Amino acid sequence: MANLVLASNSKAMPKLDGSIKNKVWAFIEKLSADHKSPGLHIEPIKGAVDKRVRTGRVDLNFRAILFKVDDKFGDDPTFIYMGTWPHDEANKLAERSRLQINPINGVLEGIIGELDGTDDRKKRVVVPDHSGELDRALKTAPQGYLAGLGFTLEDLTDRLGIDPAAASEALTAVDEDAVMLIAERAVGWQGGALLDLATGTSIDDIRIKYGLSDAPVDENLDEDEQILKALEQPASKMQFAFIEDNDELRRAIESDDFAAWRVFLHPEQRTYAEKNYNGAFRLSGGAGTGKTVVAIHRARNLAHANPDARIVLTTYNKTLAQSLKSDLQLLDPTLRIAEKPGEPGVYVGGIDALGYAVLRQATNLAETAQSVLGYASPDSINSRTRSSVWRNVVAEAATGLDPKMATPSFLENEYVAVILANRVTTLEQYVKVARPGRGVRLSRPQRIAVWKLVEAYRRQARMDGTLSYAEVLALAAESLRLRTDAGADHLVDHVIVDEAQDLHATHWALLRDLVAEGSNDLFISEDSHQRIYGQPVVLGRLGIKIVGRSRRLTLNYRTTAQNLHFAVSILSGAEYKDLEQDDESTAGYRSARRGPAPELVECDSAADELDEVASQVKSWIAKGVEPSSIAVLTRSEAVRDQFVRALGERDVAARALDDKPVAGDCVQVLTMHRSKGMEFSRVILAGVDDAHVPSSASLKSVPDDEQAEALLRERSLLYVAASRARDELIVTWSGKRSELLGSSTQ
Repeated sequence: MANLVLASNSKAMPKLDGSIKNKVWAFIEKLSADHKSPGLHIEPIKGAVDKRVRTGRVDLNFRAILFKVDDKFGDDPTFIYMGTWPHDEANKLAERSRLQINPINGVLEGIIGELDGTDDRKKRVVVPDHSGELDRALKTAPQGYLAGLGFTLEDLTDRLGIDPAAASEALTAVDEDAVMLIAERAVGWQGGALLDLATGTSIDDIRIKYGLSDAPVDENLDEDEQILKALEQPASKMQFAFIEDNDELRRAIESDDFAAWRVFLHPEQRTYAEKNYNGAFRLSGGAGTGKTVVAIHRARNLAHANPDARIVLTTYNKTLAQSLKSDLQLLDPTLRIAEKPGEPGVYVGGIDALGYAVLRQATNLAETAQSVLGYASPDSINSRTRSSVWRNVVAEAATGLDPKMATPSFLENEYVAVILANRVTTLEQYVKVARPGRGVRLSRPQRIAVWKLVEAYRRQARMDGTLSYAEVLALAAESLRLRTDAGADHLVDHVIVDEAQDLHATHWALLRDLVAEGSNDLFISEDSHQRIYGQPVVLGRLGIKIVGRSRRLTLNYRTTAQNLHFAVSILSGAEYKDLEQDDESTAGYRSARRGPAPELVECDSAADELDEVASQVKSWIAKGVEPSSIAVLTRSEAVRDQFVRALGERDVAARALDDKPVAGDCVQVLTMHRSKGMEFSRVILAGVDDAHVPSSASLKSVPDDEQAEALLRERSLLYVAASRARDELIVTWSGKRSELLGSSTQ
């Protein structure tokens, strides 16, 4: 039985239709079972530059390109599958293809050859050539953007191992965009390294990120053994992956993108997914940098390391949790999914559902409720949104509180961040408790007025027999704390949190009490620029100690460079803090993809804007774009529904997206909030005028001291919406354009 390695060759291999993918799978399944089978027609290529290259028959019209790497002990060989091409093309490409170890860093590089007459600038792939003559010639090349950043040819070739021809071309590139074009043509790790250089990342930091070796080749091994050894290099795994499970291999082959996110991780991502941490770890990064991918892989790796481990994978809401669960099962269908937290396997659920699941298992509910709420538990733990209760108690209680503080938003935030977080049950406790990060200072009379409303709120809750979601979370956290104080073990072994920037104090209390402090206890994935709910928190104040265990991802895999620049420009001039209260920066963010610049379309009227959006959507569909990959994003549900009706009236099938799955035959119209965690090929941000973005209604209800924070959330919301687009982005408005678009996006 042969060993199989799958190579990521999306830049070279043509897209295959479904029937061919099925035949590729059948071919590889036979290859794995018996590589000597005559029906495979595994044949060497006469005159090939690499003696290991082979082609195999997929069918009469298509052949696979492979490299055969033999084991010196006579065991089964390893076949590296590079891809499938039309018959004649495959034979010509194979003749010029090679498998080689980069002599500078030991990374394995698989190079697919070229066809005669191919435009070299479009098809050339990076093939390291460190001959002295070429090296000396390239040292005289003119200097450009990278040289202006202080990089030399020796840095790129002798310290990193980038192909000298590509290095010279990159050093003469006039600007960052020109460097990115060169990076797009590079193979595997070299493209990523060039992108890092363009953002000023040091040579030493790049070597660390990609795990580049200082002793690349063991001369005691023969060539084939060296190749097998090189496959273990972190940067090699960006292009090559051992596939031990046939089901996983089939899923990879049948996937449109060859399951890149599931199989070929960036060395940085792999490090964070696999490394053991002696305590809580925080991974930050902009939209599309792969934080969720790391979280999913980490859950799988922890489960594989200990099948009896009790793991929780959670995120802000149930929609995102459903996506996490789906992707986790796609990554590994054999993974054990726990039905409730505390069972062996991976429990996946939204954070509110997690709190509810924990509380349902509690045996100390009366004691817990007394500690958190100041009274015995209600008969049930039914939860619901209770903003209407705040409105009722404000209307009925004459407290004299400033009207901008006597709002459901302010009172709910105060209740969650201060009262529930500190288990405050009396006025005496409340007037003394610290309120860090709340923004609005409260005098003693103001605190007394707030407390009167809290008491009325709690009385109403007892009468209704219901709890708010935040109360459920606070009770769940307290039940866990009391449980461990009584000598019981913590409920779970590992907690992984995605989209952590939107969690509030009682969320964090629950997560901290779920798992004991120690090895791999909490893995936190977040982007403070995407915080669109609630108030900021500081982890250190909530008992979660990062202490230097924090890293940031900067390479965007989703969005084109042009769309990324637009999205980041929305954040320009605003100051953000991360979960450790440090400055959050967009410095170094870059994309591996390029595309058209975003279009900003000013419309004469609201009706004109509806026509413009419908016309653009029709144009995309006419070009063959799948309708469900097109999204129209709006600030509010009312505007969303208006666009759904307008598109229907203009013969465009569209639907409002709420909690239901994406429909395959309709354009998706959804709010900017609902788009969080999603991505689409084409996106229109509609109604981006000064009345809707930022939402004037939302800002009016916020106290003066919290206006700046509320405006940050509005800015973050537009950033989230703009970063949903993979390929094309259009922004429309009528009237006055939103101030959040800024002058830099004109």
